[in-house]
Amino acid sequence: MPVAHTAGTDVHYTITGTGPGLVLVSGTSLDAATNYGHLVPHFAHDRTVITPDYAGSGETTAPDGDLTLDLLADQVTAAAREALPGPVDLVGFSLGAVVAASIAARHPDLVRRLVLIAGWTHSNDPRLRLGLQTWADAIDTAPELATAVAPLIAFSPPFLSGLGPDGLTELRAGTPAPGTRRQLDLDLRIDIRHHLPDITAPTLVIGATLDHLVPVDHARALHKAINGSRYTEIHSGHVVVFEKPLELVTVIRDFLDAR
Repeated sequence: MPVAHTAGTDVHYTITGTGPGLVLVSGTSLDAATNYGHLVPHFAHDRTVITPDYAGSGETTAPDGDLTLDLLADQVTAAAREALPGPVDLVGFSLGAVVAASIAARHPDLVRRLVLIAGWTHSNDPRLRLGLQTWADAIDTAPELATAVAPLIAFSPPFLSGLGPDGLTELRAGTPAPGTRRQLDLDLRIDIRHHLPDITAPTLVIGATLDHLVPVDHARALHKAINGSRYTEIHSGHVVVFEKPLELVTVIRDFLDAR
């Protein structure tokens, strides 16, 4: 796996396919392979897909202390610039949407088109904070309980019910990824409202109508804060990358391929 270096950290990433660059930025608790591994083949036949892990995910390293949005943005930027010359399309999901928006605002030369999925502008909303803090508290007090709390807020009721008992048991297998707790602390401190007016890349914001973790009004607010952005919604829970993968791919490709 290639490794980029920034701010004293090692940033692990993968490269798949050929063609124009497409960088996929994952969400809280998910390394890039888990978040996007099933979607990469839908893009790699005509794009060079870069999937970086930021601090707290995969093998990418992190300094001591709190994670910062600047660090995660710098890590993804370093991987993108090392992997390919020239601008790339940038897609971010959840915390990855926040990271991607920050990159687009700070490095307009790097981003050709921007897609933000189930993102948010700030974490001051009590309902949003309740979900994030409950997930964090579950990790602190009973990691086995966190494997139930996370799916309940991350997926829609119809999707979870459709998995059946065996599917739910499989979903709860394992323990939270080691970096999840530090990433949740960052989630609770997010405020990118000052960055959003600086985004100049053509942008598509995607909301999830059944999102219980980041309620869809946050995606709508993100769209309104980015000048000239487009907006669409998918009938899904927060983790739309798993609930509606083919619909999501179609929406992304239609936007990226538009002339």
